Amino acid sequence: MILALESSCDETAAAVLSPPAKLLSNIVSSQAKEHQPYGGVVPELASRNHLTLLKPTVENALHSAGVSFNDIEAFAATAGPGLSSSLLIGNTAAKSFALTNQKPFIAVNHMEGHLCSPFLEAQIQPHISMIVSGGHTLLIKVQKFNDYQIIGSSVDDAAGEAFDKVGKMLGLPYPGGPEVEQLALNGDSERFHFPRS
Repeated sequence: MILALESSCDETAAAVLSPPAKLLSNIVSSQAKEHQPYGGVVPELASRNHLTLLKPTVENALHSAGVSFNDIEAFAATAGPGLSSSLLIGNTAAKSFALTNQKPFIAVNHMEGHLCSPFLEAQIQPHISMIVSGGHTLLIKVQKFNDYQIIGSSVDDAAGEAFDKVGKMLGLPYPGGPEVEQLALNGDSERFHFPRS
């Protein structure tokens, strides 16, 4: 079994996986309320909150999976991309767990996690995938695991970042993305006509 930690931005997450692809637990501790007064993620605050949230998040993940720390055979953590101070917390914890328990450590690329997680069980290859997240918008051709080609990407803001910025400009609460999405669902799709090619 693998204990995997995620701390690339403002959410602390821990998951227990039974290889090759069975997810036993996935616990996410959000920091949205802590960052709301600032209208966005404050990196130093995010990393300090990871320190506080990591232990209970890991304990909840182990409990939810019905396993003990001694059952873990490897430790994984997001190695990047992300906020460096936040990544440091999850990486240091997972590496420390691995070192003290003499178990393997697995560094996980954040974007590769987004790319591969929907296909863990299906193994659909080759295919074209689109990653649309808070910090990245990428169109990727996947030949097989670990064989990818970026076909295109946003040249300025990622789609998720644009949603949050629009939300902030409109005076909506943070995170703005879900608020903008809700307004769009209640909007009039025929009000403006955009050119299409």
